[in-house]
Amino acid sequence: MLGIEPVTTFELAYKGLIIGIIASAPTGPIGILGIQRILKKGPKYGLVTGAGAVISDLIYGLITALGMSFVMDFMTNKTNIFWMEIIGSAMLFVFGLYMFRSNPDKYFLPEASKLSKGNYVNNFFTSLFLTLSNPLIIFLFIALFARFAFIVPDQPIPQVIGFITMTIGAASWWIVLTYGVDKIRKTFNVKYVRILNLTVGGIVILASLFGFVFTLMGKL
Repeated sequence: MLGIEPVTTFELAYKGLIIGIIASAPTGPIGILGIQRILKKGPKYGLVTGAGAVISDLIYGLITALGMSFVMDFMTNKTNIFWMEIIGSAMLFVFGLYMFRSNPDKYFLPEASKLSKGNYVNNFFTSLFLTLSNPLIIFLFIALFARFAFIVPDQPIPQVIGFITMTIGAASWWIVLTYGVDKIRKTFNVKYVRILNLTVGGIVILASLFGFVFTLMGKL
């Protein structure tokens, strides 16, 4: 390879884990849907909803990786990687700011208590297709993949492991969310979602700022 050192399997594994968590953590429509199902139907329906979201995130992640693979020659240059990481950090900062300022009220359905319970298959596919209906998530994956230099040429096995851990990270988030909400379901209200948005947004903003600093230090 020209100009860059091989990326270790461990590097891609922990990067994939972080990417999976960040990609799943935002509480937009699909996150609110999952929370509503946990509250109204129980934790198993929350897990099924999460499974649909995780699969759709994996699909979009693979689509993003395939698109970025067409510019592998561009990505083997250290200067290009530097600017990709800077741009990725900037995009993550904007995303974190959006999360920090977002209002979850508009996503909560007042008629949620009247929703039919349905079966697990129905809940899985509604979650899957709802997430797939939002192609803007590709931009989040572009930012994450660029920021963490996640797509590497000529290293298929570490890359596959990276996607496996990305899926594990996404699934872990949904497991924590499901059982966390279920534990406080009797007192749960929208303020908890606001706190979650503030927390996730703040973490992403800090991560993007650290990314700027570390990238610039590496360049210097």
